[in-house]
Amino acid sequence: MNNRANIRCLVVDDEPLGRERVVQLLRDIPNAELVGVCSDGSEAVESIGELTPDLIFLDVQMPELDGFGVLAAIPQRNRPEVIFITAHDQYALKAFEVHAQDYVLKPFDPDRLYAAFNRAAERIESRRSSTAPNAQLQALIDHMEQQRARRTRIPIKSDGRVTLLPVEEIDWIESDDNHVKIHAGTHTHLVRQTLQSMEQSLSPSEFVRVHRSSMVNVSRIKEIQPWFNGEYVVILRNGTQVKTSRGYRARLEQLMS
Repeated sequence: MNNRANIRCLVVDDEPLGRERVVQLLRDIPNAELVGVCSDGSEAVESIGELTPDLIFLDVQMPELDGFGVLAAIPQRNRPEVIFITAHDQYALKAFEVHAQDYVLKPFDPDRLYAAFNRAAERIESRRSSTAPNAQLQALIDHMEQQRARRTRIPIKSDGRVTLLPVEEIDWIESDDNHVKIHAGTHTHLVRQTLQSMEQSLSPSEFVRVHRSSMVNVSRIKEIQPWFNGEYVVILRNGTQVKTSRGYRARLEQLMS
């Protein structure tokens, strides 16, 4: 007799056949409760916030916002358990194994999916009384964020929606505790990410760190003026002034040479 509580499941896959196959297999699991199906990453972020699933079956390879981008857009405390869905990607599979994350390959093997579900259900039951974040999952997200190609868009979550901000529209970025404020034209976006990790994800030829708490879009720089004690003030094309610190002077001086 199965006395387990229901596991609320969300399926995220941009391929209709992939979604339908997972949904079909979940119907054969007594305590799997399907609460939603998503066809892209932006919809997934919104649905996770609204539906609070216990478990997501998450496609890794999706256009615009991929599986790792979805997870990065969700605060750690709100992340459900994850079973990754992937094609045969040796690099991703190695990363999953190193960080002890379950995955199923396309085309799906029912026994593999059932086994992954049962392991996830055990983890969910053991964590229902705890608010501690999943450190292994966070380590995987950090690893993949560092290895992926330099991003060209930043996912911005607002009012339950996710929009993708092209990096060329950014004027400058400043640190705000565990968040960054992204200034783009007349808009300021608050993103839960450190300035260091944001810097690592952007092209060094397009963005330059000028202070421990700020970086600027090189193409937005209008002029660089000397300041006190060997420091400078960067003046952007919109008139914004961003002060620099001596520790980041070398990169600026390269721009002026």
